[in-house]
Amino acid sequence: MLRNKKILINIMILFLLLLTGCSSAKISEKERQVRVVKISGFYNNWKGSKYRLGGTTKSGVDCSALMQHLYKQKFEVSLPRTTEKMSLEGKKIKNRTHWEVGDLLFFKIGRKKIRHVGVYLGNNRFLHASTSRGVIISEVDDYWNKHLWQVRKVL
Repeated sequence: MLRNKKILINIMILFLLLLTGCSSAKISEKERQVRVVKISGFYNNWKGSKYRLGGTTKSGVDCSALMQHLYKQKFEVSLPRTTEKMSLEGKKIKNRTHWEVGDLLFFKIGRKKIRHVGVYLGNNRFLHASTSRGVIISEVDDYWNKHLWQVRKVL
């Protein structure tokens, strides 16, 4: 029963991610779907992994290491180790209507402006390593939108 529930949840996540085809970005629908499948597979292997500052493994990972693993394993792209250096990669995207699956979302949080990064999945959702909940998918809701710093296209 529990296994069936997990399968159903994974199917629902994949279905939601496949609905990202309504974007106005310049990648093809085929490329968009390829990215969704790659990121979904990556998420299925990492979901629930605990957050650990400086961590680089499934037993504990921080946000920038998670993005490093994703881009290297699924897209053969090497990213810098830190969120700060990662935020200089690729092209800055100013218009939200141009966000695409695979774009990096960068946030500044708190008085010290701690930097955080995740990957955009479409439909206002992103994958990241949350300090409180580990590797998860979140909505770019009021909280995250308030702290959004920049979006960069690396793929």
